[in-house]
Amino acid sequence: MDIPRSTYYYKPRADEAKRKQDADIRGRLEELALRFPRYEYRRITAQLQREGFWVNHKRVLRLMRESDLLCRTKRRFVRTTNSDHPYRVYPNVYGDTIIIGVDQGEDITYICLLHDFIYLAVILDAYSRRVVGWALSRHIDAALRATITERTPPRRCIHHSDRGVQYAADDYIEILEEYGFTISMSRKGNPYDNAQAESFMKMLKVEEVYVSEYRTFAEVKERIGEFIELIYNQERLHSALGYGSPVEFEQEIKSAQSHASISAPTCPA
Repeated sequence: MDIPRSTYYYKPRADEAKRKQDADIRGRLEELALRFPRYEYRRITAQLQREGFWVNHKRVLRLMRESDLLCRTKRRFVRTTNSDHPYRVYPNVYGDTIIIGVDQGEDITYICLLHDFIYLAVILDAYSRRVVGWALSRHIDAALRATITERTPPRRCIHHSDRGVQYAADDYIEILEEYGFTISMSRKGNPYDNAQAESFMKMLKVEEVYVSEYRTFAEVKERIGEFIELIYNQERLHSALGYGSPVEFEQEIKSAQSHASISAPTCPA
């Protein structure tokens, strides 16, 4: 009959089913794009698979491209570190620390959110990536004290930062020594020494700060608090955690430890 073989195997019902599936996936993609405006397609794929959708990253990428949902973030470079100061520079002790469990490694880092220099102080658990303490203030020392008071980290906990003058100033160092922190600073020009905190701050800027317009201090506190406590800690998927959230990761660790303690043999009396 001189017709293509593809015509013989053509199944219109299958195509209709695929279009319906694409429509269902596209609807969920739009919801996720509103909730997580800076999610890239691989993270979206992991989220859809957790919800029971049979998709791979190629299909998700195609649908996001067709719906114009791919995020394109312009890089912003703002020099915030002034390491040319007369204060003492402490050695890097965090780089040699092996993180083997929850609460065994914590970083404190700060970010200027607004033009009037509102500081965000964050204590980040280096193992689970969970933000376990945070505080906002117009003064960096006040933000540090508020965060420490909220979390009460153990003595000898490592405080790791870059070599910026704000972290090396006498008043700031006195607070760290008062609470018994081990002070650690990155090597000059090497952000990878503080990779977890640097990654979190970049993510915070891209997924919350850059897409928001804050008007008041109260609004900043509400929005940042919601993002950290509800979205980042409980919902946002982390590739380093097997595409799970920090809260889920900690629950899995505690559950594994609990089962290990129950199954451990007991010594006879």
